[in-house]
Amino acid sequence: MDEDEPGESIGKVVVTLGDITEQEVDAIVNAANKSLLGGAGVDGAIHSKGGDAILEECKRIRDEEYPDGLPTGEAVMTTAGDLPAKFVIHTVGPIFGQHNGDEERLLTACYRNCLLLAAKHDLKTVAFPAISTGAYGYPKAEAAKIASTTVREFIHGSSSIKEVRLVFFGQEDMLAFLNSHAL
Repeated sequence: MDEDEPGESIGKVVVTLGDITEQEVDAIVNAANKSLLGGAGVDGAIHSKGGDAILEECKRIRDEEYPDGLPTGEAVMTTAGDLPAKFVIHTVGPIFGQHNGDEERLLTACYRNCLLLAAKHDLKTVAFPAISTGAYGYPKAEAAKIASTTVREFIHGSSSIKEVRLVFFGQEDMLAFLNSHAL
C-alpha cells in the first residue's frame, strides 16, 4: 500500500504474501532467537537458505558483542549469504506474556531498531516478517498496529529508506494484518 503524499519524497509500505528469504531487497529482517544461532520458522529458513556465512557472523557477534545473547528489541546486521538480499538484520521479538507488560515497547523497539540500523547503513529497501506472532504468541492484530505505526512514523521522517515490505508467509496472517486497519 503506497503511503506517498503529493510533493513529498517519502517511503512507502508494501504488504505482500511471499517467502521472506526470496525478497530482493537491501535487507531482510530475521525474527531471531536470542542465541542468534538459528531456530525454527523464519529464523530457521533464513539460516538454512542463507548458508554458513550468516551463522559465522552471528557467532562472531555473540563472541564479541553479546556473549549472553541478543537482548529482546535490539538489532544486529550480518551478510545475507546465499540469499538475494544484501544483508540480514536480526532482532529478537518479545514472547507475549513474558515481559511484565513491556511487550508493546519491546516489539516497537524491534521494528525501530531494525529501521535505524538500515538507515545507518544507507539501505533503501527492507523486508520484515510479522515479528513475534508465531511461536512467541503475540496477538496478530496488536502486532500489526505496532508494526504499521512504527514503520509509518519512521519512513515519514528523514530516512534513506524508500520501501518497507511487510512479508507474510500465509494469506490468513496477511489478512489478519490488513483487517486490523493497521495501515
